[in-house]
Amino acid sequence: METIAEEKVIVFELNHEEYAIPVQQVQSIEKLQYITRVPQTKAYIRGVINLRGVVLPIVDLRLRFGMDAVPHTENTRIIIISIRGTEVGLIVDAANDVLDIPVDSIEAAPKVVGSIHTDYIKGIAKLERRLLNLLHLEKVLQMKEENESLVQ
Repeated sequence: METIAEEKVIVFELNHEEYAIPVQQVQSIEKLQYITRVPQTKAYIRGVINLRGVVLPIVDLRLRFGMDAVPHTENTRIIIISIRGTEVGLIVDAANDVLDIPVDSIEAAPKVVGSIHTDYIKGIAKLERRLLNLLHLEKVLQMKEENESLVQ
């Protein structure tokens, strides 16, 4: 029996679009909590939280992608991700589900003229009735203006 290569992802929502990140990079999904603002940081870096004794930077993905800020709801979540040993929280509109995506359903991200965040998308997964934007987390966390990154 032939096995189909699959990638397990966490699906979340931003501005009524679905995005996905590899489940192995997700540490936890938390309800929104108090965020302490850090002076002189970019607007999309909302501040830090104390999560079980660990202070984590929090990035608002709506602001990072140039979307309008909206009031947070009961569905708003912070997805705690880990890249190269650094943990960062990402504010999303909602965390929807965990899916196994067949690798052969993933296509390269189209270069859409005028789209602000195509650099942050590493591919599009075409499922039956859904299109999922697969995020390139290292590029999302790269701060081009200073040529720095939130992850070392």
